[in-house]
Amino acid sequence: MIFYRSFPALSLAAGLTLAATTGAAFAAQPVPQVGNAQITAVAHPYAAPEDAPAAVENAFAQAKKTGRKVLLDFGANWCPDCRVLAGVLSHPAIAPWVAENFVVVSVNVDHFNKNMDIAQKYGIKIKAIPVALVVTPDGKVLNADATLELGDARTMSAQAVVDKLAEWNKRS
Repeated sequence: MIFYRSFPALSLAAGLTLAATTGAAFAAQPVPQVGNAQITAVAHPYAAPEDAPAAVENAFAQAKKTGRKVLLDFGANWCPDCRVLAGVLSHPAIAPWVAENFVVVSVNVDHFNKNMDIAQKYGIKIKAIPVALVVTPDGKVLNADATLELGDARTMSAQAVVDKLAEWNKRS
């Protein structure tokens, strides 16, 4: 069962291990500059809806341990924009930066009839997807004013998505 997206080959833990074995300091990844990189939609980025509560809980536990923010990605496998957003997050040029800054958890809302309580916990009512929430490890939503800004992922460049995430990540 996959509870949240991870990028094992490019993870923070791998970087820390590399730093420990080489003596090098783990340098922060700069915001990727990918321009109009070709993005491939992910076929099924969302696990079963019933997996979401545990996935969210695990993501916040990991965020508290690592100091990263949680990126809650509310969507569904039938949604083209959701699948493209997942493709951006997992793109090889973007994934290391995402993994360094966020614990990503995909929350399957099915046909707007599952996991609505998770969004409501953060003061959000989902009417369209994808909805991306950037949340501090202690539960403060940093982009409540802009939850649907990645909703047209199919028409956005990969750089526009990254830039928006970087903007939200700077908030505290």
